Amino acid sequence: MTTGRMNSIHLGLLLHNHQPVGNFPWVFQQVYEDAYLPMIAALERHPAIRLSLHYTGSLLDWLEEAHPEFLERVAALVQRHQVEMVSGGYYEPILPSIPDADKTGQIRRLTERVHKDFGVKPDGMWLAERVWEPGLPRLLRDASIEWTILDDVHFKNVGLEDNDLYGYYATEDQSSVLKVYATSKALRYTIPWRPVAETIETLRNLATFDGKRILVMGDDGEKFGSWPETKPYCWGSDGKSGWVEAFFTALEQNSDWIHTIPLGEYARTNPALGRIYIPTSSYIEMTEWSLPPQKAYTFSKVYHQLEQDRQYELLQFMRGGFWRNFLVRYAEVNNQHKKMLRVHDHVYAAGATEEHGLIHLWKAQANDTYWHGLFGGIYMTHVRSAIYHHLLRAENVADRTRYGTESWQHYEFTDFDRDTHNELIIESDQQNLYIDPQRGGSIFEWDIRRSAHNLTSVMTRREESYHQTLREYEQRRRASSQTGNTQTGGGEPGSPHTTVRTKEPGLDQYLILDRYRRSGLIDHFLPPGLPLESFEQMRYEDQGNFIDTPYEITVEQNSDGISVLLSRDGQIKRAGALAPLPVRVRKTLFLPIGEEKLIVRYNIKNKGQSRLQTYFASEWNFNLLGGGGNDQAYYHIEGHKLENSHFDSTGEVPLVRSFHIGNTWLQQDLAFHVNQETTLWRFSIETVTGSEAGFERTHQGSCVTLVWPLILEAGQQWDVELTVTGSASISRS
Repeated sequence: MTTGRMNSIHLGLLLHNHQPVGNFPWVFQQVYEDAYLPMIAALERHPAIRLSLHYTGSLLDWLEEAHPEFLERVAALVQRHQVEMVSGGYYEPILPSIPDADKTGQIRRLTERVHKDFGVKPDGMWLAERVWEPGLPRLLRDASIEWTILDDVHFKNVGLEDNDLYGYYATEDQSSVLKVYATSKALRYTIPWRPVAETIETLRNLATFDGKRILVMGDDGEKFGSWPETKPYCWGSDGKSGWVEAFFTALEQNSDWIHTIPLGEYARTNPALGRIYIPTSSYIEMTEWSLPPQKAYTFSKVYHQLEQDRQYELLQFMRGGFWRNFLVRYAEVNNQHKKMLRVHDHVYAAGATEEHGLIHLWKAQANDTYWHGLFGGIYMTHVRSAIYHHLLRAENVADRTRYGTESWQHYEFTDFDRDTHNELIIESDQQNLYIDPQRGGSIFEWDIRRSAHNLTSVMTRREESYHQTLREYEQRRRASSQTGNTQTGGGEPGSPHTTVRTKEPGLDQYLILDRYRRSGLIDHFLPPGLPLESFEQMRYEDQGNFIDTPYEITVEQNSDGISVLLSRDGQIKRAGALAPLPVRVRKTLFLPIGEEKLIVRYNIKNKGQSRLQTYFASEWNFNLLGGGGNDQAYYHIEGHKLENSHFDSTGEVPLVRSFHIGNTWLQQDLAFHVNQETTLWRFSIETVTGSEAGFERTHQGSCVTLVWPLILEAGQQWDVELTVTGSASISRS
C-alpha cells in the first residue's frame, strides 16, 4: 500500500521596516503602535510562521531609545529560529548613488548592529527601493552579503516569466556571485489588499510534487497597519483579529503543504535556478516616476491598459526610466546629491572616522529625499532639511580637522552640479554660499555653519505626472457633486498605488508652476501695478531678461573677506515701445571673514536713450521649517505689527527698512536691513504632493521679495544696499 503525497510549496516573506532620517518622533511612535508592534505580537502568537525581517539603522536607533523591550522581543523570535534578520545600508541609501566605500561601510555597520542586538550575523540584505545596477554584486559580496531581493520586473526585463521565478538566480560581477530573488508583484498586490483565500489559492495552484518551489514577497512592513485604513483591516478592533491573524492562521492550517521559510535558509539549502544578468532597474512604479511628467503619465496609462487587457507578454518589456534621472528631473535632488559627494570628499580627507563626521555623512545618504514618486520624497521639507543638517554637521567636523578653529574663508570655481559650467563655491567657518553665474547669478545654496542649516533648501513648484490624475479626479468629483452621485468605499482598503485620496477638496486650484528655480538673489523687473497675488501665482511676464541668464563674475579676496561682482547687460521690455531698453545690472556681494553676514549692493544703470519706468525686485526663497503655522518660525518687521507673523503667512508691507525672519527651534535668525525703504512681499511656497494618506498641500519654504519703484532717465543709475546678519535669536520688545 502506498501513501499519497500532497503537492507543496515554500513561501518566503520579507518585511522591510524603515523610517526616514529626520522624520518626526511622533511618526515613529505612531507607526510603531500601528504596524511594528502588532506584527511582532502576531508572530509571537503564531510560532509556526517563519519569515525574514529587515529594520533600517535609523529605525533601530529609535527603537533602542524609545522601546528597547521591542528589540528584546524580536531577539527572542530570532533565537527560536522563527525570524531571520536581514542587513542592508544602515541608513537606507540608494546604493548606486553613493561612493563605494560608503556602500560597504553602511552595510557592514548594519550587519554589526544586527549581530549586537540579535546575536546573529545576517548574510542577506534589503536593497533600498530595489534600485539595481549591474556592478553591485562585487560590492555586496565584499560586504559579506550572499543574497538580496529584487522585483520580478527586473527578471522579466530579460525575458523571464512568472513560471521562471519560483526560486533564486545567481548573478555576478567580476566573478563575485550573488543570489537574487524576485518578489512577486501578484503577492505584493494581494497581501493584504485581497481576501486571504486568494493568496492560499495562488499557492495551491503553484505547489508541486517535489515541493522545491518558493514564492517570495518582500514589501513594506508599514502597509500592515500604518497605511490608510489598514490598521482596523489588518489587526481588527482588538489588535489580533484582522487580516494578518486570518492569514497566519490559514498558513498554519495548511502547514502540511505551505512551508514558510526565511529566504537565507532557502538559499543555503537549495541550488540556483540558473544564472542571470540583470539590467539597471527598480520596481515598475519607480521607473515610471523617474520619467519626465508627461511621459510618466503616458507610461502609466499604457501600462495599466495593458494590465487591464491582460497583455502580459507585452507588459514584461515595459520599461520606464532610470533612477539616476531624478538627478536631472530635480535640480534640488542633484544639489543635495552633489553636496553629499563634496562632503564625502571632506570627510575622507579628514580621516573618514566617526570623529571626522562619517556617521553624519551616512545619515545624509538616506534615500528618502533623493527621489520622488507617489509619496513625499524630495518634497518632505523637514526630512530634506534634516539631510542638509547632517551634511553640514559632517562638513563642520571634517573642516575643523582640516582648517583648525581659527576663522577661515576660501573660494573656488568648480563644476559643482556636473553640467560642464562652473559654479562659484564660497566656504568658511561661518557660512557657505553657492552661486550660479549661468542662472542669473543666483544663490542656490546658503548654509549657516553654526546652526547646520541650508537656508535655501526650497522646492520649486513643478508639474508632476500625478497632477493630471488629480485634475481628472477633481473633475469627476465636481461632476458627481452636481448630479448628486457620491461614491462610497467598502471591503478591503485600496492600495496607495491604485487609489486616489485627497486631504482637502479642490486641490487642483493650487497647481501653480514656477518658471525658474526657487533660489536666492533673483533679479526681477516687474510691470507697474503688479499685485502680489499675480506674482505669487506666476500670472505675469517679467519685463527683464535677467532670470536664468548668464552673469559675468569676478572674485576678490583680502584679509577682510571675499567680494563677488556679478554683472549683466540685459534688456527691459516696455509696454507700447517697439524696442527694449538696454540696462546693466551689477550686484556686489561681500562676505566678511569671521561673521555670519552678507552684504549685497545693487547698481542698476539705464543705458538707453529714454526713460526707464519699472519696479525692481530682489527675490529670496528660504526654508525655515515654517509650515503649518509653526509658532517657532516667524517674521518680525520693525515698525509694523503683522496680523499673522508666521513664516508661512502671506502679505504686503510697505515702507520697510528692517525685518527679521527666523526659527527659534533652529536657533536661526536673519536680520535684514536696506538703506532705501522697500515694499516687502511674502508668501508660502506650497506644492501639491502625494503621501500614503493622499494628496495634500505641503509648505516648501517662503518667498521673501523686496520691491522698489524705479524711474531712471537716460544714462541715470540707482543703488541700494542690503545687509543680512545672522544670529541665534533676536530680542523682541
